[in-house]
Amino acid sequence: MESVVPVFKTGADVKSAGVLFSLPALLLNGLLKYSDSYFSLPAGYYGLQSMLLILSFVVLLRIKSIEGIRYCDPGELGRLVGLDRIPEVRTLRKKLEHISGEGNPAGWSKELAKMWLEQDPDLAGTLYIDGHVRTYHGKKTLLPKRYVSREKLCLRGVTDYWLNDGLGQPFFVVTQTVNSGLLSVMRQEIVPRLLADIPNQPKEEELKASPYLFRFGLVFDREGYSPLFFKEMWEKRIACYTYRKYARDNWPESEFEEKEVIFPNGEMTRMRLSERSVDFKKEKISVREIRKLGDNGHQTSLITTDYVNDIAHVAVKMFSRWSQENFFKYMMEHYGIDRLIDYKVEKMDETVKVVNPRYRELESQIRSKSGRLYRKRAEYGGLILEGEIEDQKVKNYLQKKSELKEQIEGLEKELEVLKTKKRETKKHILFSELAEDDQFQQLKKSGKQFIDTVKMIAYRAETAMVNILRDFVSNKDEARSLVRQIFMTDADIEPDKESGILKIKIHNMTTPRNNRYVKKLCEVLNESETIFPGTNFRLIYDLVSNQIPGDQEF
Repeated sequence: MESVVPVFKTGADVKSAGVLFSLPALLLNGLLKYSDSYFSLPAGYYGLQSMLLILSFVVLLRIKSIEGIRYCDPGELGRLVGLDRIPEVRTLRKKLEHISGEGNPAGWSKELAKMWLEQDPDLAGTLYIDGHVRTYHGKKTLLPKRYVSREKLCLRGVTDYWLNDGLGQPFFVVTQTVNSGLLSVMRQEIVPRLLADIPNQPKEEELKASPYLFRFGLVFDREGYSPLFFKEMWEKRIACYTYRKYARDNWPESEFEEKEVIFPNGEMTRMRLSERSVDFKKEKISVREIRKLGDNGHQTSLITTDYVNDIAHVAVKMFSRWSQENFFKYMMEHYGIDRLIDYKVEKMDETVKVVNPRYRELESQIRSKSGRLYRKRAEYGGLILEGEIEDQKVKNYLQKKSELKEQIEGLEKELEVLKTKKRETKKHILFSELAEDDQFQQLKKSGKQFIDTVKMIAYRAETAMVNILRDFVSNKDEARSLVRQIFMTDADIEPDKESGILKIKIHNMTTPRNNRYVKKLCEVLNESETIFPGTNFRLIYDLVSNQIPGDQEF
């Protein structure tokens, strides 16, 4: 049995057919590129191409889980890809399991990331790294706990380290079941990959000729603050940007000078900036410290090993981190990146190092004993400072003082024993060395990685459309909400076999102004001359009527 070929029939008011406006951007961002090299499906009605198109449209329509498809009209969604209906959830899960189990999602994701880096080498020159915790409340396995800043709690889960550009567009994600920390992930997982994949890096001869030239820059938060790491990266000629820990006294306001800065998205503002040089003598490295003076007098301190760009350019790179924070918030709200794809678990690599439970237990006991010792010492000190004591209370005073002193000495001895045991106990051990009761399994990665890659493609496609509309809309912040509105809007599908054209005529938007913006978007999309995959139809986009309602008002 061969997979079905897309067949389009004339249809009016097809539900959410506006999502077809995203197809040129999806294809441009590699939805179907390399897929045949890394995935295959057994003979069946639904082929790999149809599956990828269905999944990407489902993501853009804000259906956040596979189960959510159960409550959609399968016939209406099927018409978007030239089929009589999309597969039911059970069939969809089976095919996803085959794709992720028999295929190579990691290889596909790596190829796409390399392609995205090559598509825009300017944005690839400065990359943003940040961790995002996906909490897990299931009962299949007891994952290690970690601190979740948005919840202000320690919860079980996994940590995803995302790599984005200055506009917030993702390149790839590294998942850590055992969180070894940002610095370790950058050293072992991220930097080696970037050295191999980032295009247009300076050659060795250029680096030798220019002592301050660097290959690319990495921007991260205070978790990655480490003068030793800065030195390690600079030895590879990689510039680092982060906030400074332990910033000293405020600098005089007279040192700050107002500068005009332009962010990657084109936004322009003014900042009061100042700069000094900082020497870390122990690590033998000199860095630039740049401070931004806020309107309330607060000084934000930045550290960088970028010795080439001017102070305003460095400030832009650091303060563009908000784009990645917005990315996490948007992806959780609209794309459901925290949702599980399946409930399967797999064995942990036995060579992975984990925190020794005995070491953690000793740390907990030391903290508890130290707290008790602190309180007893405070009580003892308060007793001594009470002043003159009446004769009848002297006996009670001496007895209480003796008891407190004895308790303090006992706690000090216990604390010393615990600290000795802690020094003799390894902090990290191999996973195989854990006691059987302490061992755990990890959530299966392949299915999640495949769906996350589809979501990255969808987000990049949506962002590409947003960037097109930003050239036309008066309020640039409205562009993304307008794109979402386009996806959800019904449209007419009109195939013309003789001329080889597939017309997508979207219904009118909520306002005449938005209709005019959509008309401009149609002109840009039509210039791409996109062919619908698996057919000879060239896509033509338009509004339902040639006359834009309310156009006279303009």
